[in-house]
Amino acid sequence: MFKHKLTNLIAAAAVAITATFSLTHARADELATLKDSGELRVAMSGQYPPFSFTNDQNQVVGFDASIGEAIAERMGLKAKIITTPFDGIIAGLLAKKYDAVVASMTITPEREKAVDFVGPYYHAGRAIVVKADSSIQKLEDLNGKIVGVTLGDAHEKWAKAQGNLTVRSYKGLPEMLVDLEAGRINALVMDSVPVMVAVKETGQKVRILDTPNIEGGRVALGIAIRKNNPELKAKMQKVLEEMLADGAYEKISMKWIGSDIR
Repeated sequence: MFKHKLTNLIAAAAVAITATFSLTHARADELATLKDSGELRVAMSGQYPPFSFTNDQNQVVGFDASIGEAIAERMGLKAKIITTPFDGIIAGLLAKKYDAVVASMTITPEREKAVDFVGPYYHAGRAIVVKADSSIQKLEDLNGKIVGVTLGDAHEKWAKAQGNLTVRSYKGLPEMLVDLEAGRINALVMDSVPVMVAVKETGQKVRILDTPNIEGGRVALGIAIRKNNPELKAKMQKVLEEMLADGAYEKISMKWIGSDIR
């Protein structure tokens, strides 16, 4: 009887040890699996220029694509770009349809419950844009000034709620930039990155005010990976930090955005 119980206990212990080893090995990291495959599958929408879009050669290109490819290369892997609708992109990651999401994804507490983030790899948000030679230096200097906004967007609502600005609404950014250059408005309020992209094309000299405390002024965007992959996360973070330090990141950012958006 005792021998039978002992045998059962040993068997149960062996199963437990095997299960623990298997779980640890499974979590030990997808980094080893990626090295074996030689490929990093990177997801993005492909519908968000200049971050990810399809060029005339039917290739997915842009800031996100270039960042994903550069990270993969430095990890000794070949990037495989996968396009998928943004609204289901986390679900696809969890279903292991790809290994990382480089898709201009804002890091939020809700998303951090589902995935881990590498980065931030860039920042964006509400920007106050003035002419490069403007006397306006800080948010308080806008008191009583005329600001341009896009009709119907969140920045229009924010500007009107300030109570001390004259708000002029436009259908789009090009008209705003024309009026800013002509002096018909003193500043414009909108997302920072589209402005950077636009002035890269036009050559217009503008300056974004330093407004660290503005509502919606600076949000962090990260690269999503599945949880329980500490080695993969550490490796990708190290590679990203090396790119930020050695000029590779800035080169990519200047190419696609016209400014360093770290």
